[in-house]
Amino acid sequence: MDVRFPKVADQLLLIERELRAQGWWDDVPPSAEALNSVEPFAVDTLEFEQWLQWIFLPKMKTILEQDLPLPNASGIQEMAEMVFAQRNVQGKDRQLQVLLKEFDLLITASR
Repeated sequence: MDVRFPKVADQLLLIERELRAQGWWDDVPPSAEALNSVEPFAVDTLEFEQWLQWIFLPKMKTILEQDLPLPNASGIQEMAEMVFAQRNVQGKDRQLQVLLKEFDLLITASR
C-alpha cells in the first residue's frame, strides 16, 4: 500500500465535507450521458463541483479501496481556480481551493 493512502483518504473526506458545506453536493446524480463525457473534467456536461462529486471522488475511492497506483500528477486546484475566476462566488470557493491544492501536493509527494 502506498504510504500516502491514509492522507489522501482524509483529504478526500475534507473535500466532500466542503462541497456539502457550500451546498454544492447533489442528491441526484447527473445523467449517464453527462457522466460519460470524454472531455477533461467533463467540462462539456458537468459543473466542476459535479465532476468532483460524481467522477473524481468515486474514482479516487476505487483507487484507495483496490490498492491501485495513485496518479502521477494532479492539477485539480488549477482547474478550480479557472472555474471559480469566471464566477462570482465571493470567496465561497477559497477553502475548497485550499483543499484541492493540498490534494495536488499529496499526489506529487514522493512515495
